[in-house]
Amino acid sequence: MKKITIAIDGFSSTGKSTLAKQIAKELGYIYVDTGAMYRAVSYFAMQHNFISETHLDAEGLIKNLSNISLQFHFNETLGFAEMFLNNENIEQAIRTIEVSRLVSKIAEISEVRAKLVEQQQKMGQNNGIVMDGRDIGTVVFPNADLKLFMTASSQTKAQRRFDELLEKGQQVTFEEVLQNVQERDYIDTHREDSPLVKAEDAIEIDNSDLTKKEQFELVMELVNEKLEESSEK
Repeated sequence: MKKITIAIDGFSSTGKSTLAKQIAKELGYIYVDTGAMYRAVSYFAMQHNFISETHLDAEGLIKNLSNISLQFHFNETLGFAEMFLNNENIEQAIRTIEVSRLVSKIAEISEVRAKLVEQQQKMGQNNGIVMDGRDIGTVVFPNADLKLFMTASSQTKAQRRFDELLEKGQQVTFEEVLQNVQERDYIDTHREDSPLVKAEDAIEIDNSDLTKKEQFELVMELVNEKLEESSEK
């Protein structure tokens, strides 16, 4: 059967990555977590003092983009690919609330977006890919076979993120997680370069009241419809 490209966009903490991993595993497709790529650049910027809670040296970061090498390496034990920055596994380091607070600011930098979009497009040249992020269906793969746009209430998103951080042993309050989610949504939807918007041909899914199983079954129906359409062409 002919392989397709699946683009999943949406707000932070709507479970895009979880859904994308499920679909990729079901189909035997490549999964690319573009959010991890922006988090990796954010982590690099933090390590080199280009960004903090109080300052952003965008020019300094831009000059050092050539020193950033990103790769995904599949971890058979975990069942998904982990993020590597300059040959160092930073999968855990980029999932902290500290990185979450700064990643949207890094994602606003046009030069950063250009570098990562170019890499993402190369990854998806041969179809058979599931990619999630903020601008996949609008910028990275505007001709994707299936585009999904994930949304949920702020309270629901914050609760999911809060539970996830607690499971990882991080000390956070629900209030600061809610504030972070709301701030990221605002920045993502109001930035000048590639703001988060629903592509005209994307299917919107509000998963506030859906279980992961219900969501997966709903989306796989859409995926299978697209696969049938593609095979008939």
